[in-house]
Amino acid sequence: MFHPLRVTEVHPLTDDSVTICFEVPEELRAAYRYAPGQHIAVRRRVDGGEIRRTYSLCDPVPASPDPGPRRLRVGVRLVEDGEFSTYALKELAAGDVLDVMTPAGRFVLEPRPGRFAAVVGGSGITPVLSQIGTVLAREPGASFCLIRSDRTAASTMFLEEVADLKDRWPDRFQVVSALSREERQTGLPSGRLDSARLTELIPALLPVAAVDGWYLCGPLGLVGSAERALRELGVPRSRVHQEIFHVDEVPAGPARAIPGGATVRATLDGRGGAWPVRDGESVLETVLRNRSDAPYACKGGVCGTCRTKLVSGEVRMDRNFALEPEETEAGYVLACQSHPVTPVVEVDFDA
Repeated sequence: MFHPLRVTEVHPLTDDSVTICFEVPEELRAAYRYAPGQHIAVRRRVDGGEIRRTYSLCDPVPASPDPGPRRLRVGVRLVEDGEFSTYALKELAAGDVLDVMTPAGRFVLEPRPGRFAAVVGGSGITPVLSQIGTVLAREPGASFCLIRSDRTAASTMFLEEVADLKDRWPDRFQVVSALSREERQTGLPSGRLDSARLTELIPALLPVAAVDGWYLCGPLGLVGSAERALRELGVPRSRVHQEIFHVDEVPAGPARAIPGGATVRATLDGRGGAWPVRDGESVLETVLRNRSDAPYACKGGVCGTCRTKLVSGEVRMDRNFALEPEETEAGYVLACQSHPVTPVVEVDFDA
């Protein structure tokens, strides 16, 4: 659900990134409780239409009991030709009001004792920053190793905040940084963190088998490289969690014609409906024509906001960078990427 929230600050991080703070009114604090690693969707109405984008929350989560946050803070990096990121960096100011969806997402590290590690690239540090700050503050028996990749030192988001965490917990927080486009006097040699390099680096940093959870976040290339490295090192799939940022467009698979067209039946907020599918529509597009409150954010198969349970029928999912294998095995699909391939498809957004 969206609520209008007032912007209290737009703070520059680097030449091409900012943080945005939103004020949460007292009566909405419970609605905006979030777990470390979750994100919000931000909506801006423009020329009769709307732009939606998802951004991860970067602040640590207060210890319970807590009525909910007084503020929400996200990091935004400028994307080439990005409508919202350009607006955020060049026009958005304190006092402006934007529609903000309540927190969502399953890329979550709930505080618990153990050894944790993350491989992040660029703005992929944002949700992991919340995870690190929360778990180290709330669990004395937890430790964290952060492996991060950035283009240059000047482009590194949250550089000072990560340094502050290292100063606060020097014995429980380890940071290793690699720059792909800049040489340094100390630290790792410059260059991309590909799977071969990570396979060699990770065991030199920490005992791989003793890590309770791996958190991979950033561009598709880096996350894929880290996933392959961990697989090579024998890490069980159940210990690896990932969230993708910045996915290039990929062509859809071949369509399968449905004689006489298809029908989508959907349950949303306890109410059901059935509607014919127009040529080429996804399940989400069909539902949105009839239920404007259907949940979505990126429409690119990345954020997972439109996750729904496939109750019956069959769909073709063009791509999936948001659902874990156990979720797809349990019958969940991304409505924005799913196209009916049987005459009737039934989904449940409430499941």
